[in-house]
Amino acid sequence: MIVLAGASASGKTEVAKQLFDFFGIKKVITTTTREKRSGEVDGVDYHFVSKETFLEMIYDDKFIEYTEFNNNYYGSTKDGIDLYTSVVIDPEGLKSYMALSDPTIITFYLDSTEEVRFERMMLRGDNVEDARGRIVHDRTAFAEEKIPSVDFRVNSQTQNVEEVTRDIYAKYVEELTKRGYTI
Repeated sequence: MIVLAGASASGKTEVAKQLFDFFGIKKVITTTTREKRSGEVDGVDYHFVSKETFLEMIYDDKFIEYTEFNNNYYGSTKDGIDLYTSVVIDPEGLKSYMALSDPTIITFYLDSTEEVRFERMMLRGDNVEDARGRIVHDRTAFAEEKIPSVDFRVNSQTQNVEEVTRDIYAKYVEELTKRGYTI
């Protein structure tokens, strides 16, 4: 499993999409209580559920990890771990996946400046105040001391999305091979 972490608009979701397009690596569809953005599809981008449903899933121990941000919940379920999947998560989620000690989980951190990330949020149509809020939130949530020791760090602003995707996939295959797995 490819685990992708990084601040808002660091390129995680686009990389996950291209991992599927180029290499057949399916993105784990995480669950959220936030409203759909324009163009998003339930069951493709996220599983969009009510807060009540999400809380029931927590109670039923369905999640590896979950978090609350901007009064919405986000989480990934236990049934998503597979050699041919990727997941997009935050630092706390990253710690939860790493705690599983599963040798088939390879972790990546995508790094990009605030300026580049803010510009990307504007280009994708985010609300200006929401984007500013995410940048401010990410300063704390993604502070260097909160990022665990990942398998690989990738600068996602000096390469285009395709280059980042191909780099991540190559590192994933190489690391799995070192660990005795074949993809």
